[in-house]
Amino acid sequence: MDELGSKAGTFHQRERFLVGRIFLAGFCCVAFLLAQERRVDPTFLHRSLFATKERPADITTQSCHYFPLFGEGDSDARVVVGIARYGEVILDPKGSCTTRAYPEEDQVYVVLEGAGALMYAREEVQLKKEDYLYIPATVPHSLTNPSRSQCKLIVMGFRTRGFEKAPIPAHALEANIEDVPTQPVSGHPSSTLYRLLMGDVDSKRDRIAAGRVLTSLFVMEIAPGGTNFPHHHEREEEIYLLLDGSGEIVAGGGMDGIEGRHAAKAGDAYFFRLNCTVGYYSAPGVKSRVLAVRSWYPGMVKKGMEH
Repeated sequence: MDELGSKAGTFHQRERFLVGRIFLAGFCCVAFLLAQERRVDPTFLHRSLFATKERPADITTQSCHYFPLFGEGDSDARVVVGIARYGEVILDPKGSCTTRAYPEEDQVYVVLEGAGALMYAREEVQLKKEDYLYIPATVPHSLTNPSRSQCKLIVMGFRTRGFEKAPIPAHALEANIEDVPTQPVSGHPSSTLYRLLMGDVDSKRDRIAAGRVLTSLFVMEIAPGGTNFPHHHEREEEIYLLLDGSGEIVAGGGMDGIEGRHAAKAGDAYFFRLNCTVGYYSAPGVKSRVLAVRSWYPGMVKKGMEH
């Protein structure tokens, strides 16, 4: 009996050992699979106007098409915090979009190509190439295209929840990019000139002063081989859209301060999170134009900060 009991005890010990090994192996396998599924939010996002797929949105119709680049409708929407949406709207000839009013979202439209019209409350605003305008939260608006050619626009949306309310203009605030003169900006290389299109409601240097979330909308005109210098922003999100030219976008970098350079061509768009290194180098012999926008990260507002 003692010998049988000893063998039985040994058998149960081996059984428990094997069960433990199987459990440990299963746990490690589950942990590995969870680690594989877990995604680390990227420091920056890259999209292209020519590779983005159409998605349904709250403004779309059979003749109004939306192509999300960042925010609403994009697969990495959670990475973008203060910016609600950034995408391209394409209106067919004689097309129209749905009328919308956003209770907590300021919007900016920039016309890339063609002509159209915007209903701003009860006011109709005619739009042509490189026109841009500000639409504050709560104002109903809709786009139409009375022409026989496509109209292409960039729509940007900025979340206003938690921000001080801005006054609502009686009329649409709009201008044209070409009507805004180029100028150097202190602390930046002379190889880049700026068209300062829009700032916040307290702005004294931008053509349009509007809202309290957007801090700066501008176009950079960068000479062949020139740069705006890599830098970062501690309180703002930023987006670059390369309108013309080619070169290298600087996005992110290592702990040793090495710049992360990425080949860029017209239509490329980059979103930069807080503190992400950002910059641009125009290719030799090529002049580049970049449409850039910066806006406050929620909770990071610093009044009187120079932009």
